Amino acid sequence: MTEPALGKTMLRRIEQYRDRWSSYGRTTGIVAISDKLSAAELRRYELFAELDDAFLERLSPDVSVVSWREQAVLFEQGTYLDLAFFVVSGEVEVYLEGGVETTGSLPIFDPTRTSMVPVAAAAPAEHTVLLERQLSESRARAPAEHRITFLSTMDFDLAPGVAARLGAGEILGEIGAMSGWPQSVTARTVTPCELLQIRVPALRLLKRRSPALKKRLDELYRQRALAVQLKSTPLFRQLDEAALERLKERVELVSCEPGEIVAREGEPAAALYLVRSGFVKLSQRFGEDDLVVSYLSKGMTLGEVELLIDGLSCWETTASSVEYAELVAIPSAVAGELLASSPELEEPLWRSAVARLKEAGASRRDVGRAELNQLALDRGLVQGNSMLVIDLDHCTRCDDCVRACAATHGGRPRFVREGEKIDNLLIARSCYHCRDPVCLVGCPTGAIHRAGVGAVVEIDDEICIGCATCANHCPYGAIVMHDVGEAWPADMVPTGLRGQPRRVASKCDLCHESGHDPACVSNCPQGCAYRLGSVAEIQALRREEE
Repeated sequence: MTEPALGKTMLRRIEQYRDRWSSYGRTTGIVAISDKLSAAELRRYELFAELDDAFLERLSPDVSVVSWREQAVLFEQGTYLDLAFFVVSGEVEVYLEGGVETTGSLPIFDPTRTSMVPVAAAAPAEHTVLLERQLSESRARAPAEHRITFLSTMDFDLAPGVAARLGAGEILGEIGAMSGWPQSVTARTVTPCELLQIRVPALRLLKRRSPALKKRLDELYRQRALAVQLKSTPLFRQLDEAALERLKERVELVSCEPGEIVAREGEPAAALYLVRSGFVKLSQRFGEDDLVVSYLSKGMTLGEVELLIDGLSCWETTASSVEYAELVAIPSAVAGELLASSPELEEPLWRSAVARLKEAGASRRDVGRAELNQLALDRGLVQGNSMLVIDLDHCTRCDDCVRACAATHGGRPRFVREGEKIDNLLIARSCYHCRDPVCLVGCPTGAIHRAGVGAVVEIDDEICIGCATCANHCPYGAIVMHDVGEAWPADMVPTGLRGQPRRVASKCDLCHESGHDPACVSNCPQGCAYRLGSVAEIQALRREEE
């Protein structure tokens, strides 16, 4: 198909393919990368052989065939990718980098993280009284993470210094891509390779349309990651290797579409769920409406209440996925056997159940709390590590926060003093520094990255090419494009930028290189601007001002 026959959107996508890799220059290791593939061209590959033309046309914008030279690095440990690699020919090795921390991260399945928002003291419900008698200690808080670690996100169970080789027919990178995790290994070609590179939208479509591929990807997850993740979590840490292997084979891997119902209030509860990616909304009937009582993120559990309390055989809440989610389901019978053989597993589940029931009761008593839960899910606050929140009861609209931000960043403010409102609070349109930042996916130069100071996501102006990929990926409008008032030089790569007006992406960087606290907060004359690290802290501030 000639380029004039292609639509403008497809032409832009082809340009994006070319620019994405050519911006690295000669160091990429790429010999050739395809343009858009036809249905007939895709069908030559095993993954697509049995799919119809219309479906393959939907996939083709997110699939390319890339030839790599030997000893080229496909991706490095800790990078975020939105694609998986299918080896058509050649060999790829994966290995752990020396000196990268592989311990100390929160385990992927941790029932102590079940309560997202702290619960105010109130008269306990009947179930809570029962649970408090069973477990008197308060819910343990997980420590805040200040760096990226990889134990909880392992795609491969490897020891440092040990490499695994993958050949034709093997897939790599898919676990991190589908789950929004940083890649846990470095991948390098051993020989010249031809690879199918498949982006996340196509991966999701393929899993839905092809049961065989879904089964294949799920089996890879079982082999490469599940046992490691189960072993690292407090819930299963005491199990021996044989018990873990038996458990690994008896669980079900569940992939959820946006809005899919996982459990419905009042229906029989048949499993204990572990969330491995995405968010799950928990709601209860309240009069004629559904009230959002809480939500779960990756690492959290669902079903402890129904599993532990005698007489509760049906779901107490309705659980539905927010966007895409991946779960591990442990059938109730299997979970019951585990508890019977390993009584020590009960303690973290009881703790989780106490917190879950407190949350539900608090949300039913405080509709504003439920509204904040809904807002947190709709606007991505659940992802945030640092959110700019302004108390409107005390704000005089002087704009000193904006001016201070601009003064710190060369006259270019990094946020807008507007956004969502909840009671007396304004959630400003400023970068949340997300736990799973989708803005990092697809940057052709690595200009947007995690800084070496914990959760900060920053953009390096020197290597930003103004492609707007990060701005387009950010779901919350926190990245804006700026014209810097000059043109790209005559030797610019990609060549299409030469002589064009130079633009760069801009976002909040928490003033981390300035030597002081974020300027928006430290320069507020009324002391009403806050940087908060969780929805729990927003909830606490809202209650404090009521």
